[in-house]
Amino acid sequence: MDRESAVSDSRSHAKHGPVRWLPLAAIRPAMSPAWRRWVGSRDSLTLRLTEAGRPRPFRVHLIDQRTDALRRDEAQALGLPTGRQAWQREVALCLGETPWVVARSVAPLEGLPAHDLAHLGERSLGSWLFRQPDLERGEIEVTRDPAGFHEAHGPWGRRSVFHHGGFRVLVQEWFLDAMADDLGLPSR
Repeated sequence: MDRESAVSDSRSHAKHGPVRWLPLAAIRPAMSPAWRRWVGSRDSLTLRLTEAGRPRPFRVHLIDQRTDALRRDEAQALGLPTGRQAWQREVALCLGETPWVVARSVAPLEGLPAHDLAHLGERSLGSWLFRQPDLERGEIEVTRDPAGFHEAHGPWGRRSVFHHGGFRVLVQEWFLDAMADDLGLPSR
């Protein structure tokens, strides 16, 4: 294997490698109270970030949006076979020009409200989700593993499945070190 292939293979593994998720209750003892308020919150992260980052403007930077095969851990969370094609969106949630959170959302193509989601552009998915009157949020799971699709690192990632009618979406959010530094949050 030549050097270029080895680099490509390692990037592919980092991007699609398994992320280990645990229930929030299992990791809670290792998490500071300040991080528990962020990671365990069930309200709109977009609104929380906007308020915490004032006066800097909140913005969404679209990294990628496509249809692709689900990762194994994502398929399991959604109750789908591994490799199933799904809508996928990766974004950085920024205060000013600084990414505070990176997020990856995946949804089965069946029941996908494409007319709403395909045109989100640089608006947050949360701005659409939290306007749905019948929205239900599943349990929050937590990881210390990196996002894999973005170079920035941080102390925690979280995910949960949102249900709206026949639509469901897995939202995965990684809180970055820049956010912790800007807000004076502890390392964990």
